[in-house]
Parts: sequence; structure tokens; C-alpha cells
Amino acid sequence: MRTIAEINDKISRGQVVAWTVEEVKTKVAKLGVEEVFKQVDVVTTGTFEPMESSGAIINLGHTDPPIKIRQCWLDGIVAYAGFGAVDLYLGATAMADYNLNETDPNLREGVPWERGGGHVIEDLIAGKSIQLKAIGQKTDCYPRAILENTITKDNINQFYLFNPRNLYQNFIVGVNGGDRPLYTYLGPLLPRLGNAVYSNPGAISPLINDPELNLVGIGSKIFLGGGIGYVAWEGTQHFPLQKRLPNLTPIGPAATVALIGDAKQMSARWVRGCYFKNYGPSLMLGVGIALPVLQEEVIHNCSVVDQNVVAPVIDFSIPRRVRPTFGLVSYEQLQKGHVTIDGKLVRVAPLASKYRSRQIAQELKQWIETGKFTLTEPVAPLPRDRTFMPQDTNRSIVSLD
Repeated sequence: MRTIAEINDKISRGQVVAWTVEEVKTKVAKLGVEEVFKQVDVVTTGTFEPMESSGAIINLGHTDPPIKIRQCWLDGIVAYAGFGAVDLYLGATAMADYNLNETDPNLREGVPWERGGGHVIEDLIAGKSIQLKAIGQKTDCYPRAILENTITKDNINQFYLFNPRNLYQNFIVGVNGGDRPLYTYLGPLLPRLGNAVYSNPGAISPLINDPELNLVGIGSKIFLGGGIGYVAWEGTQHFPLQKRLPNLTPIGPAATVALIGDAKQMSARWVRGCYFKNYGPSLMLGVGIALPVLQEEVIHNCSVVDQNVVAPVIDFSIPRRVRPTFGLVSYEQLQKGHVTIDGKLVRVAPLASKYRSRQIAQELKQWIETGKFTLTEPVAPLPRDRTFMPQDTNRSIVSLD
């Protein structure tokens, strides 16, 4: 048994041994779990994939005279203003408000559908200027009604990401068994099983390598968007009770986490706005987690390979919450670029970048080796007993008597 305090001491003395999770998998195949456990202190993981349940908290600072913002647009993209006077939340999937009259001064002319909150967040992180327009509720203490200004990350108070749901522990493969194209959060799905799309880097994904959430908990320090972040809470739709293989990896969407971190320290290299045709804007985000090697079981869990991690193939042509599946497929097969579904050879494309995921794990490893990043003890574990609650319409029986 080791402790996080012992590992941090080795980091401070420059004696820590950190390997990426791919290095661990390779070494386990050659040396075995027991020998690898003796050699390594920290395993670094990473992923770069779409995470649309993300957004930024922004505090603008007070104006003179003060304003209590009730409606706000950042480069024409709607920001939520239902907080304090100058607190905003900009969601990654927020869009321009095209319900406004074309002559309304609060609608920025020419804002394309393809641009959304994720793009504004990326631009702010990159140091670019953003046009702010706001309408205030006039009160005795907030008499101002209109605000127009240019903001950057340097002239606002707080600017941090607070993401309600990131880092799915596994996900799905989307296909379309219907007769028309479908435009989804996985991108376009061609009819009659014309393609398949998946959004997870597989066996190198952070939470796949901590399947029972023994290491990652509330308060865990992480790599977030090129800066330091933390696990703030369980993520929305957190479902650790998902069915699992004997190696403990889930067969579909399972655990999630809510993440938080100072966006002023982040890099636009790892926080990128994106757009899915006929679906909407989103955010590509880089996240890395360092797993402390506290006991041999950590290496055993990290030795899982793509051949032994599977995802369900879901047919999006059925417009229901529970859609039919074409069974399970391994990430090893997905990464070959084609799978056989219902007897048909289907082309496969990833949304997650395995190349960038590897870069994040490598960068986090370097942070640890150079003493830039130490580990934290979770202040509380993530729940392991959450069920998935659907939201169905309540149907009342109305008497005609």
C-alpha cells in the first residue's frame, strides 16, 4: 500500500515515476501487474472529446451607474443572467437568439447558426475581444437599463468553467437504420447503416481505468483545458450501476463527473468550440486525470485493453428514449474503421481524438515529473448507487361524469 502523501513527497523531491496509461498497458503485457506495480507511482490518462454539458461562469464587474442584467448576449450568443447583477453563465451549446426582431439592437447582425457558446468560451480563453450587450432591470440600486461594452478575460473578474457533466465512463456507437439522414449530437448519421460514429477514446479514457471510482472523487485535482481543475461533484446522469463486464468496465454510459477550473489559466488548444451540422454548437474539451498507484489493483484495472472494452450500437432512427441496439462492439474493432452490423460492413468514425488524448496524458505526466502538479486526496467519494431516472409525462385519468 502507498499513500497520496508519499507520492506527493516523491514529486516534490523529483523522484516520482509517472507513466501514461498506454505505457502501463504495454509494460503489463511484458512484465505483469505485480512488477509494474513495484515500478510506477502515478498513471496519467487523458481524453479530448465533445462535452456539451459544459459552460463558463463569468462575473463582469459592476458598472457606473450599476446594472442588474436580466438579458445578455456575448458576440450575439445568449448568456443566462438569472444570478446576481453581473453574474452570467454561458453554456457551450448556447446559440444566437433568432427569435428577436431583426431590428432589435441586441441581436448581433450576421451571427451564424454554427457559432455558439463554446466558440465564445474558446475566444475568451484565447484572449480575443467579445462584444457584450445587456439589458437591465431598473431598480433603485441598479438604475442602468442598457450596457454595451467589449470584454476580454483580462477585464472581467471571474471566468471559470463549471461543467455539469463531463468524462462519460464509456458511451455509445450511433447508427441510423432508417431511410433518411439524421443529424445528431454524434454528427450526421447516414441512412440504411451508412456509417457509425463513437465518442470515447476507449481503454485510455480516464474513468475506464478507475472503473469502481476508488481513486477519483470530489476534490480530485485534474488537467482541465490546459490548466488546473477539480472534480466538483457527481455529473448529471451519473449512472454507476450500468451493467459491466467481468473486468468491471461498463457496457455503456455510466459514471460522470462535474468539473470546475479557472478558464483564465486554460489554453484554446484544449478548449475548442465546434458545430454539429443541423444539430448545433458544442465544445471539444481536453481532460486528464492522474491516478495514484496506491495498490496493485490500480495497475490491474489500468491494464485493460481496447479488445476488452465494449460499447452498445444504438439505432437513432427510432425516436424514443430507449432505442433498439445492434449489440456490443469492442473499441479495438471500432478503431479499425469498420464494423459489421446486421451483416453489413459499416464505416466507423471517432469524435474523440485519440492523438490528442495521448498528448494530454503525456503533458500531465510531464507536469508531475517536473513538480508542477501534485495529487489531492478526495474529500468525499463519488456515489456508486445512483439509478437513471427518466422523465415521463404524468398522465391523469379525467372523469367525464
